[in-house]
Amino acid sequence: MRKIILMSQVSLDGYHEGPERQIDWHRVDEELHQHMNDELRSVGGMLMGRVTYELMDAYWPTADADPAASAAVTDFAGIWRSARKYVYSRTLAAEQTDPNATVLREVVPAEVAALKAAPGGDLTLSGADLAASFLRHGLVDEYRIYVQPVRIGRGHPLFPPSDGLVPLRLEETRTFGNGVVLLRYARA
Repeated sequence: MRKIILMSQVSLDGYHEGPERQIDWHRVDEELHQHMNDELRSVGGMLMGRVTYELMDAYWPTADADPAASAAVTDFAGIWRSARKYVYSRTLAAEQTDPNATVLREVVPAEVAALKAAPGGDLTLSGADLAASFLRHGLVDEYRIYVQPVRIGRGHPLFPPSDGLVPLRLEETRTFGNGVVLLRYARA
């Protein structure tokens, strides 16, 4: 069975994005970008909300057309175009997405269970709002949290308040040259 992997960047103080949804404080250099490409190359699909999808789709389909694009950027452009995408949105129409995208209206645990049971690689989950829905339903199997070496002071936290303890098991840590630290946890 495939896993749902919450994969996200956070500031040291736990924010996914700034108060105006800015992510300009992310320190993604070639080493980190190539690592993420390697992680995403084999996934069976990317689960995201409309805002994340539109942000990504505005840039990545043609990012490799820029002659100044780095090797990691060029690599990810191809990964993005070929990736299966599941976009959660109540407003986005299917014809507004690329051919590899499926629009889903709500997080329905039975539908997520069917996605997990389908053949293929694991599924990544991104976006704080969508992650909150998955977390509320207990649908996240693994966490790959990239802690950025910055404090931004305010913004949108990755993790919403919770009513209970969720025990996790540390699977991996990795420090990148730019100071970013990967913390990978699985449900205990």
